[in-house]
Amino acid sequence: MESRTYAIIGAGMMGREHIANLALLPEAKLIALADPDTGSRKWSGKAAGEDVRVFADYMEMMREAKPDAVIIASPNFTHINVVTDIAEFGAAILVEKPLATTIEDAEALATLAKSYPNLFWVGLEYRYMPPVAKLIDVLHDGLTGPVKMLSFREHRFPFLPKVGDWNRFSENTGGTLVEKCCHFFDLMRYALQSDPVRIFATGGMDVNHLTERYDGRTPDILDNAYVILDFANGSRAMLELCMFANLTHQEERLHVVGSKGRLSVSIPEAVVDWSPLQGLAWSEKIDTPKEAMAAGDHHGATYFQLCDFHDALVTGRAPTLSAEDGLWSVKMGAAAHRSIETGLPVSLNARGDFS
Repeated sequence: MESRTYAIIGAGMMGREHIANLALLPEAKLIALADPDTGSRKWSGKAAGEDVRVFADYMEMMREAKPDAVIIASPNFTHINVVTDIAEFGAAILVEKPLATTIEDAEALATLAKSYPNLFWVGLEYRYMPPVAKLIDVLHDGLTGPVKMLSFREHRFPFLPKVGDWNRFSENTGGTLVEKCCHFFDLMRYALQSDPVRIFATGGMDVNHLTERYDGRTPDILDNAYVILDFANGSRAMLELCMFANLTHQEERLHVVGSKGRLSVSIPEAVVDWSPLQGLAWSEKIDTPKEAMAAGDHHGATYFQLCDFHDALVTGRAPTLSAEDGLWSVKMGAAAHRSIETGLPVSLNARGDFS
């Protein structure tokens, strides 16, 4: 496959994950990275190697390095400005999730993407976890029959520290159900091949960050929630999130139940189970290359997403994960937050809009 040059904007935790995974793709040559934080530049610059130029200003990086593709892994609230700024250079763009922190900004970027002359991709990489990808493949082949119920449970550790602890406030992240759960909402739409029409949620901030103070302010990010969704095709889905369960053995479980039986997968166990109403049950362990597992915290998903992104970049095909996918995932998270605020279900129209 043909080679292309890459740059990264945002040299924090996710930026370093991209550095490690790009190193596994010989055709993807990282040439530059940018971050305003001195510590992040030092840490990520060392990880990237001496041949990678390091900048404090991303516009200077774009002018001087002229990469073929740019990965934006800067804080959520910066996405709207960073993407708008670098779009003038015309490089291919992979912007990490969430696309933006507000529906208004996400819509603006989705509009920009429609007329963008190059590849525009949103980093919702959970689709690329090999065990999840296996489950969805057999689901879309019709194994379960029409899906009636889907449930996703994540029991995990609290939000990790970030530079300046920017992720402690919903105004910077979009809120937990946008920042963290946009992955799951995208996965639901993809698995069910349908859009949500109604969302009801309940949640709170009950354990994490309660004693933290930042300039006299207390963090306001949810640490647990239930979200129930009705889809246009008649399927129902549920998300269960708990971010103070950091000793759980299987951090994530996905169940899909259709008229013919149930498909399940657990992460990190990576076993796909099929339990039919009639016939033989089976279990299959899905292996992920050790190098991809070691290069990040997303069960190899970042590596496989970058492989797909690079293929699209070289071949000129459409993105697998479009700005519209990113917009829908933001709208679903925002609707869930609205439901929690009002105590009422939120109805969405065919475009995902709600009042």
